[in-house]
Amino acid sequence: MAGHSGAAKSDGSYQGIVYLPCTAENRFVPEPPKEHVDLVYLCFPNNPTGAVASREQLSRWVDYAREHESLLLFDAAYEAYISEREIPHSIFEIPGARECAVELRSFSKNGGFTGVRCGFTVMPKSVVGRADSGKKLPLHPLWHRRWSTKANSVSYPVQRGAEALYSSEGRQQVRSLIDHYMGNAKILRDACAKIDMKVFGGINAPYIWVKTPAGLTSWQTFDRMLRELNVVITPGSGFGAQGEGYFRISAFNSRENAEEVAHRLQSLS
Repeated sequence: MAGHSGAAKSDGSYQGIVYLPCTAENRFVPEPPKEHVDLVYLCFPNNPTGAVASREQLSRWVDYAREHESLLLFDAAYEAYISEREIPHSIFEIPGARECAVELRSFSKNGGFTGVRCGFTVMPKSVVGRADSGKKLPLHPLWHRRWSTKANSVSYPVQRGAEALYSSEGRQQVRSLIDHYMGNAKILRDACAKIDMKVFGGINAPYIWVKTPAGLTSWQTFDRMLRELNVVITPGSGFGAQGEGYFRISAFNSRENAEEVAHRLQSLS
């Protein structure tokens, strides 16, 4: 993202980055690569596919990272939406993760904090990196130096708002908000299934990932939904080349709008 990986290729990918195949066949949860990589980015529950990784799948990633001395960046921004009890909410539920993983958390989705950009990073003091000389060094002091030098955190009122999410009243409000959005997700997911569209997600995440109708690209589907139904969806290709052939529906809306979209979808032949 900072332009250091290499030049862009014709398919939209970049040199120097190993892309993990996330397909319907593997339920959009990739397996570790056979080759060595230095840094791994994982996002579960996933945006845009709504996929989640099981304890066994995450364990294989932790084993890979420890074997290859790789660093796992685990994006858990949507963990509050997990409904299935067996799905881990944190990479640190996996034994050995404290040696190789950094977790990213956000208040954007559970507390409606998207506009004020409030979140936090879990950087265990047991995570180490290897210098060019081969010497292993703890990453926590480097992270602390960077953060204390280049950022002053978010404003005090925003911090107090984040703190309020952990009060008993705040927890109840967050739970109510999540239940509302996941209710929307069920309505939208069921509506797609009723018209025989192949649908993923919407169970442990507020996103529904849908296969485009036969013969239509993701942007063609976007145009059709907008013109015929007056409904806005997100073309899958907007998330990268591998998203072509899919589109995303977000559950972040009112119940009235979700029900109206479900009603309009029934007219999509």
